[in-house]
Amino acid sequence: MINVGILGATGYTALELIRIIVNHPKVKLTALTSRQEGAPHVSTVHPSLTGRIDIHCEDLKPSEVAKRAQYVFCALPHVASMAVVPEYLAAGCRVIDLSADYRLTDPDVYAQWYGHVHTDPTRLASTPYGLPELFADRIKPANLVANPGCYTSTSILALAPAICGGLVEPTGIIIDAKSGVSGAGRTPKLNTLFAECNENFSAYSVGTHRHMPEIEQVLTTASGKSVEVLFTPHLVPMDRGILATIYAKPTRSVTQEELLDEYRRFYEGKPFIRVVDHLPATKDCTYTNFCDITVRVVKGRIVIIACLDNLIKGASGVAIQNLNLMAGFPETMGLLPCGK
Repeated sequence: MINVGILGATGYTALELIRIIVNHPKVKLTALTSRQEGAPHVSTVHPSLTGRIDIHCEDLKPSEVAKRAQYVFCALPHVASMAVVPEYLAAGCRVIDLSADYRLTDPDVYAQWYGHVHTDPTRLASTPYGLPELFADRIKPANLVANPGCYTSTSILALAPAICGGLVEPTGIIIDAKSGVSGAGRTPKLNTLFAECNENFSAYSVGTHRHMPEIEQVLTTASGKSVEVLFTPHLVPMDRGILATIYAKPTRSVTQEELLDEYRRFYEGKPFIRVVDHLPATKDCTYTNFCDITVRVVKGRIVIIACLDNLIKGASGVAIQNLNLMAGFPETMGLLPCGK
């Protein structure tokens, strides 16, 4: 049994982490941090947890958390995370960071896309990207793991077999992705108010979304080829889920059957990737840690469709995968069977 803590316990990803941990046979939640006054019970912050776990959200120092927990999930916002991660590492905790603060390897690229100077730049190049399907060997011994986000996980998992296998050109790739409203987080924003997003469908951050350099960086690292993508996100009026439709140019004549076979070979033994014959939909993956992928050949182009639950496989579920790898547990522990 290992003890874990969660920093920033009030958000959607923290709620999903708690839900999973409550049912994990080898993990005990011993610390929740929040700046809310009065150390509220977690059921006050997340009423769905009433009667499921007895723990309070406290404003704890890193040294206090380290006395209770060997592993820490950092669910703090970008920039806030890198301010505290070094303290937790120094206190002896192993950290899984759910923000974007350690995903990019170049501090100048981080500053360009996030508008802040990175205050812990020496760790960037050595921090493994927490996508177990591609980097499990680096994740297992790490003391700090950069947990991927939802758009990036969907896009990278969808493209990795085709790019690594030399089946598509690594440039000129178009990623058309749609996300549910929970992907924007729990903090109220004008565009996610019910009256704004209900019965509405919109693109945003066209050409400027922060996940674009992350997708390119990880696929370049995985394949050894210089990858360039055009990523356009959309907000869909649903609670959760991501679906990406990706268009790429093949490097040679290839059939749909050959592509599906290559995808199944690439992900053989990867328990949370389902390469399917049908066209996947977001509800197929809701409340699970699965990512469903299929491939089509249309008018000389390769069309890849992938979907996942943005709060689980796109955040908290993959964080538990990373914890399992770091702690030496089976990768699927606490995550199968999947379901609400």
